[in-house]
Amino acid sequence: MHKRKSSQVKMADQSLLSESALGWSIFTLVFLVILAFCWVYIRKYQSRQESEVISTITAICALAVALITSALLPVDIFLVSYMKYPNGTYKGWAENNETRGQIEDTVLYAYYSLYSIILFCVFLWIPFVYFYYEEKDDDNTDKCLQVKNALKYTTGFIIVCTALLLIGAFVPLEAPPNQSATQWEKMQYLFEELGNKHGLPALSFSISSLTLIGMLAVITYTAYGMSVLPLNLIKGTRSVVYERLENTEDIEEVEHQIEKLKAKCEDGRPLSSRDRRNLQEFEVKLQVLQRRGRHLEIAESHCCTKVGSALRPLKILMGIFFILVALLFVVALFISNLDKALHSAGISSGFMVFGTNLTNPLNELLLTLQPVFPLDYILITVITMYFVFTSMAGIRNMGIWFFWIRLYKIRPKRTRPQALLFLCMILLLIVLHTSYMIYSLAPQYVMYGSQRYLLQSLGPKGSPTLGNTTTETTRNCDADAPQDECTVTRSYLFLHKFWFFSTIYYFGNWVFIAVFLIGLVVSCCKGKRSVIQGEVEADDSDMSEDEYIH
Repeated sequence: MHKRKSSQVKMADQSLLSESALGWSIFTLVFLVILAFCWVYIRKYQSRQESEVISTITAICALAVALITSALLPVDIFLVSYMKYPNGTYKGWAENNETRGQIEDTVLYAYYSLYSIILFCVFLWIPFVYFYYEEKDDDNTDKCLQVKNALKYTTGFIIVCTALLLIGAFVPLEAPPNQSATQWEKMQYLFEELGNKHGLPALSFSISSLTLIGMLAVITYTAYGMSVLPLNLIKGTRSVVYERLENTEDIEEVEHQIEKLKAKCEDGRPLSSRDRRNLQEFEVKLQVLQRRGRHLEIAESHCCTKVGSALRPLKILMGIFFILVALLFVVALFISNLDKALHSAGISSGFMVFGTNLTNPLNELLLTLQPVFPLDYILITVITMYFVFTSMAGIRNMGIWFFWIRLYKIRPKRTRPQALLFLCMILLLIVLHTSYMIYSLAPQYVMYGSQRYLLQSLGPKGSPTLGNTTTETTRNCDADAPQDECTVTRSYLFLHKFWFFSTIYYFGNWVFIAVFLIGLVVSCCKGKRSVIQGEVEADDSDMSEDEYIH
């Protein structure tokens, strides 16, 4: 009997190791793919002449950490889902509460580590590298002075990070049991709360604050990018031959205007202030048109332009697919928000929904794919990548703005190190917010995965034979399920530690839907974009022009 029991324990341990190894092996594979993607992505956009090793490494690492954090979400969901059989009973290796706790603690420590690295990147590493290159001057080669000034400006970010950690640590989630306690007892209670929860509220508050900023970036860039990217693929670009002909005509017209103004000077007639201003504007416009002509000439002879023309039908199909995916996201987000508006516990609970009341198509799709691992992992990764690409499309079309002031332009092979760091900061915050966006799109999947539980109920009332019998029915896990029957993902606990953040995210989702619809209308009204759109502008320097041509 003892040998049989020990053999069962060994089999359970082997099953536990195999299940965990499967989840983490896929995560390792995705980790390597993410690193390769980040390297190619950053190298594509960074300037060749102003390229810096430290800024490149910083940008790649920051973007990789954000994507890896999002890649951890499916592993979290996979582990809680594979603890149970489809009939609602726990597997042999997961029957022990201590074993389940150890598995979830592993995921929790992974979140701790990655979120701590994100805080380090946002509040220390990226600001330091940014200000280090802002202080860089050709006349000043004092590296110590650069480091000193960069640290001085970075101190402000460190103070903000410290303030967020302290607020998160000392804001109690529950009121003290004794409301008539003294101030010292209340302070002692706060310290006990911090010690008991090991700093989880502090880290959660800081990450939620960053996610709030990421929500603003998602509303600004991602919502617009989700409409502009597919429509640009569908509409395509203008003919490069026609653009060259049109540009040549514009050059001839501007040269004619310049010759007319210069003819006045040759006749001895003085130019008025208006004529001098017009002459300067025409000369600047002529330089832009000449640069544009050189870029169009390169584009016409480039093999990518010819390949792009041959792949035109494929681009149209991709555009149609992307717009359908965008509409699916918006519909799923609308249904989720409508469900919260109609059936949630109210604004004071962060619009938490107890159970699924309206059918969400994306939530049902993920629940269907989840048992066949790693199909849901692939879908979540595709969703994350889709958010990154659409966000990048929005940033590239709009640029990086501070209110009404444009700070930087994002262009392939011509992005400055400071702009690249800004880009990665925005993308890091956007990817950080995608965890909550995925929860909004598929709330039940993010909370419980495909877990089910057994519900015992008495027989029909009034029946003399079945009145005292119990029947067992299998149900999907939701908020009404017994606590020991369903395991909540650690990602959900991080995202919903503070109800007021969930409330802000809820209203932010409505704004996201509105901005997407507005961007869709604007993108539909615009004509075809130029084949060299964004490559030539009036404020481009000759150095950047030479860099692109060579």
